[in-house]
Amino acid sequence: MIRKVCTMIEIQNVSYSYGGITALKNITVNISKGEAVALMGPNGSGKSTFLKLLNGIISPDIGSYKFNNEEITGKRLQDNKFSKLFHQKIGFVFQNSDTQLFCADVYDEIAFGPRQMGMDETQVEKRVNDCLDLLSISDFRHRQPYHLSGGEKRKVAIACVLAMNPEVLVLDEPMNGLDPRTQRWLVEFLAKINKAGKTLIISTHNLELVHEISQRAILFDESHTVAADTKTEKLLEDIDLLKKVNLVDEYYHIHVGQEHRHFHDHSF
Repeated sequence: MIRKVCTMIEIQNVSYSYGGITALKNITVNISKGEAVALMGPNGSGKSTFLKLLNGIISPDIGSYKFNNEEITGKRLQDNKFSKLFHQKIGFVFQNSDTQLFCADVYDEIAFGPRQMGMDETQVEKRVNDCLDLLSISDFRHRQPYHLSGGEKRKVAIACVLAMNPEVLVLDEPMNGLDPRTQRWLVEFLAKINKAGKTLIISTHNLELVHEISQRAILFDESHTVAADTKTEKLLEDIDLLKKVNLVDEYYHIHVGQEHRHFHDHSF
């Protein structure tokens, strides 16, 4: 039986500028339901702008953005009903978790989205408890978010987004600032929810872990265009291209018995 591929996100010939400064230039990208896609590239190449576009924070100057066959424009997002439905389907985990956390305790943080959706408190409680269990943070229930560690805040921020049960989870540099143990937890968690059917779009500079959290990689370059759109492993093997966009330097070798890469990251 051939599995039908459903295109969820269609970005066609999109360009965007900030005050005359180009951020995206003639970008065309299609993403299918259930994919795990990494966005890669040096700082200033357009990744953050692309994430804002996906989440409806900005609209294209030129070109179109369709989500589930519906065009997403600034005018359409001014319609509260349409905007609420759209933002229930695509969840954004910011790079800095502090920008997402503003309630008195963790329970209320996770409950905020479902309450905005109009759920009654019985439904809200179930949704919150499910997310607390899923991320193994039930002990945080009554803690104040600003007293949590960086890794704990990241888990709460992800729980807040998952409480809305989005179809797509967008994460901006989710590995940043995490200790190795929390990074490993996050890698395994993202693989788990992708296997369960969530579409993942992840901006990352972490070349050591990117192949574990994505099957496909989209590489932006300093001209604000897509330099490559291919399987993640294939991109990681193209050292010349990674050097060209200033993501790695010369250091690359193979350990006995297995391929092993060491990258020096030039993106910060």
